Amino acid sequence: MNKKIVFVFAVACLLAFTLKVKLDARKQLDAAKAHLEKNLVDYTDVTRFPRNTAPDGKLRAIPSNDWTSGFYSGNLWYMYEYTKDKKWEEAARKWTAGLEKEKFNTRTHDLGFMLYCSFGNGYRLTNDPAYKEIMIQGAKSLSTRFNAKTGTIRSWDHGKWQFPVIIDNMMNLELLFWATKVTGDSSFYKVAVTHANTTMKNHFRADNSSYHVVDYDTITGKVVARVTHQGYADESAWARGQAWGLYGYTVAYRETRDQKYLDLAVKIADFYLNHPHLPKDKVPYWDFNAPAIPNEERDASAAAIAASGMLELSGYVRNGQPFKKAAEDILISLSSDAYLAKAGTNNNFVLKHSVGHKPAKSEIDTPLVYADYYYIEALLRYDRMSKNNTK
Repeated sequence: MNKKIVFVFAVACLLAFTLKVKLDARKQLDAAKAHLEKNLVDYTDVTRFPRNTAPDGKLRAIPSNDWTSGFYSGNLWYMYEYTKDKKWEEAARKWTAGLEKEKFNTRTHDLGFMLYCSFGNGYRLTNDPAYKEIMIQGAKSLSTRFNAKTGTIRSWDHGKWQFPVIIDNMMNLELLFWATKVTGDSSFYKVAVTHANTTMKNHFRADNSSYHVVDYDTITGKVVARVTHQGYADESAWARGQAWGLYGYTVAYRETRDQKYLDLAVKIADFYLNHPHLPKDKVPYWDFNAPAIPNEERDASAAAIAASGMLELSGYVRNGQPFKKAAEDILISLSSDAYLAKAGTNNNFVLKHSVGHKPAKSEIDTPLVYADYYYIEALLRYDRMSKNNTK
């Protein structure tokens, strides 16, 4: 039998059980902790950061200038937040230190992922003034990529495009919003808002799904093309892209209280949850329009990002319970044997079954460090919300 069909059948069999189980966030956080504890023993090169499992089955690690470099130390900071155990702070500091040089990196839009997930969590939990200065410099570096004519931050310096902007870039605006709050310099805020507004105008279709890449003419500022890079087709809805948009506009609302951002976040969440191709366990196929559904790979990373975003979103809308319940359903699914790895397996990554870049035949049905990051973040958010509700 086709391996994908077997997996889908297994998920279906588990569904009847898992959806009846109330999420035990602390139990799942303990499971994540077990993976991270073992990885701290098994993998010790603090100059290269865990990203995924390579085709040869071994852990693949990357240098600090990779867009995913900040997630591993972010996971360690989350463990410190969860346990209050100083050993996790020590580990997080050790793995965060190797990222500092990226504060001067002006060749990437991903400084939010790289610095805010690492130093940002560290600063939030320790108030280390050195971390604050590193992130301020990172925000300055990120701001150099803003083009006033296009009204956006350039995403990539590679490829066939003139001035490419990807939906993922919404996730890096949080660093800029933070920088204005701590420095009083409104230029960071203005860049973030301008980018969010331009993306809102040009990235979204009538059904509230988003394009992956929008290319701009740097002379006129007009849109040249709307295409995909990691999705199935230019007009398809790449699953992780929808999750980035949902999460990014929820953050934009938090930082600005501009109603239009909240309205868009709700619409993106509704698109995700009401799509006819969304499986019952709410863990999407890697693209909502992938041609061989249901024999397509799932993307646990998209599900984890969406769950974390929906939990925050649920606190901003008048009746947020449906979004909280949907996030809970996703986390229950991700916490089942279908997606949550057993301790000592999966190269010590927490989740299985994510997809990075299928068109490039890269990272297909593999663990990904950022899936773990947003899964752990979502569990912490859920646990915090549950405690608040019992007070």
